[in-house]
Amino acid sequence: MSGRRGGNTIRGPRSALTDFLASHNISAQQIRDDYEQRRRQTEQDAGEGASNEQAQQDEDEALAVAAQAEEDEKQSKKRKRKRNEDAIENIKKAKASKGGKSKKKGKKADPDVGDDDDEEYEDDFYRKARPAPGQFEHCEVCSKRFTVTPYSKEGPDGNLLCTPCGKEFTKDLKKEQIAVQKQPMGRKRRKVESEKLDGVAAGGAKSLVQLCITRIAKHHADVEELGDLPENLLDRLSAIFSKKRVMKSKTLPLFLRPDLDAVVVHDAAYLEEEDYKQMFAVCPNMRKLSLSNTCQFKDASMDYMLERCHKLQHIQLYAANLVTEEMWQRLFREAGKQLLTLKLKWLDAAFEDDVVADIATHCPKLERLKFKLCRRLGEASVNSIAQMKDLQHLSLQLNHSISTAALINLINLRGPKLQTLSLEKFVDADDKVLTSIHNSCTRLTKFRFSENDTATDTAFTALFTNWSNPPLHFADFNSTRDIDNNNPTGPTSDEGGPIGLASAGFKALMYHSGASLKNLNIASCRFIDLGAFIDVFNGAQTYPALEYINLSFCNKVDTSVIAGIFQSCPKLRQLVAFGCFDVQDVVVPGGIALIGVPRAQDAIEQFGTGMDVEWAVGRMVEVGA
Repeated sequence: MSGRRGGNTIRGPRSALTDFLASHNISAQQIRDDYEQRRRQTEQDAGEGASNEQAQQDEDEALAVAAQAEEDEKQSKKRKRKRNEDAIENIKKAKASKGGKSKKKGKKADPDVGDDDDEEYEDDFYRKARPAPGQFEHCEVCSKRFTVTPYSKEGPDGNLLCTPCGKEFTKDLKKEQIAVQKQPMGRKRRKVESEKLDGVAAGGAKSLVQLCITRIAKHHADVEELGDLPENLLDRLSAIFSKKRVMKSKTLPLFLRPDLDAVVVHDAAYLEEEDYKQMFAVCPNMRKLSLSNTCQFKDASMDYMLERCHKLQHIQLYAANLVTEEMWQRLFREAGKQLLTLKLKWLDAAFEDDVVADIATHCPKLERLKFKLCRRLGEASVNSIAQMKDLQHLSLQLNHSISTAALINLINLRGPKLQTLSLEKFVDADDKVLTSIHNSCTRLTKFRFSENDTATDTAFTALFTNWSNPPLHFADFNSTRDIDNNNPTGPTSDEGGPIGLASAGFKALMYHSGASLKNLNIASCRFIDLGAFIDVFNGAQTYPALEYINLSFCNKVDTSVIAGIFQSCPKLRQLVAFGCFDVQDVVVPGGIALIGVPRAQDAIEQFGTGMDVEWAVGRMVEVGA
């Protein structure tokens, strides 16, 4: 019995210094014995005075050693306390992440583990074993006695928690985990891709204006007024507010001032009828009104606008489907005399051919007209538009089929004055229409002829050959190709040549307008072969004004074509190449955004200084004009 007790020794906590001395076979008793031996030897060899001096020196040395030992022990305690805190933090993270391997296994395989980690393993080795289920234990937090279960949680110090404290501890861990997840880890990839598609490839430091605009948009609920900001910055802020879905009744007054002559809201989906009345009451001198997604814009709103705003010259309304046909006619009869611009989009049931006839009659100064996706407009509207003598900019996308004769009549009458001609989805327009454009239009700077499967490459080549029109600044011929699924390569030369813009037409276009062209869209013109691309973008010929190119789904494009574009277009800002799967390893110069090439993803990120935001906003406005 006594022998068993004699072997059951109690060991207390040991410091790092004690472990170090023990590992070198040094003990406190040995230090004292050595000191006494040196003192006796010194007394024997020297006189009493010398021995006292040596004794004092040895005593100082011993005190210094003791002080150093005490200091080392304090430092050891601090290190141990720090390790414990780190261990608690690691336990929290491990429990929050659920599923990591144990620290001990992970670090045993690490050859670079240090002494401090060894001490942590020693602490883990001597840690108290977890009580078995059914036993009684005291909660680490509230000290309440409870019965241990298999689901009992461990506290920060490794002891068990009662059920209420365990639930609270789990909630705290979840909050910490959510906070860690919400911390931004650099710029999100989705954010970068969104900016690239918007035309803004942000690289390097942002300008002060960008930082201010971003800050305002983030804290829009706390902004009371924007002051006397210029209209271009207000327009950019309005676009950002609309994109973030915060353009509502509370934020609308930020963009309204009595001195403004333009009100632009890019997304008015959250505005109510009273908001429109407030808009016209605060800005009665407006000359330009641009509203998109005006789902609550009704007859009462337009009536109030006619009553308050007598200087309107530019009107742009998208999806104003709650305005009746009678109110549309009243608008053009009362305000049509000074109207210069009219852009209407996504109108369904209340805008028909008679309203277009009223526009031709009561709007004699109209210069810019755009009808896009107005469901009830047909050939009669095209004939009415042909009577508008001062028209300079015309954009049409109609749902009804329009005869070639009506379209040719419109071009012959209005073509000589037109600077912009946009014909989208006129699928029946044939080679005669392109011939009429060649003969009548001599002042075009913007030309869009897209989503057509009738006109041939021969007609496109003839259009740009010896054309008296000056070089184009904007050219869009996307989706002009044959859509016969049984013949994906298109008709052969024996069958009349390819349909849509193909190799010969593309070469003629670049020869005619390459010197001044800024925006080029030839997406889905799949009959342009590789040789034509290489001949146009060979590096020797340069296109000094070209800033934007879209050649998506031109499946002949490869890496050499992209490299040639970079050499031939010194001012290029954005190149879109979706569906060009032969483009792989390409180095993108600084300041250019290459979009839609997944196999060259690592190289795509080399943006350099990024694009100019002013240019990007201007390009988006130009494309939508």
